[in-house]
Amino acid sequence: MRQKPGTRKSHGEKVVKDIRRATRKQYSAEEKIRIVLDGLKGEDSIAELRRREGIVL
Repeated sequence: MRQKPGTRKSHGEKVVKDIRRATRKQYSAEEKIRIVLDGLKGEDSIAELRRREGIVL
């Protein structure tokens, strides 16, 4: 039986999404506070802060 067009892509996208979710970094409360305070200091741009911390939106 043939699959509907796009079904395979949807499955692949789900697999990638599941892998990303499983490998996502978990930040502790202390790390979150430190990152926010670093952002509020304004010494580095938010983009630089995100790169340094490995934060992807």
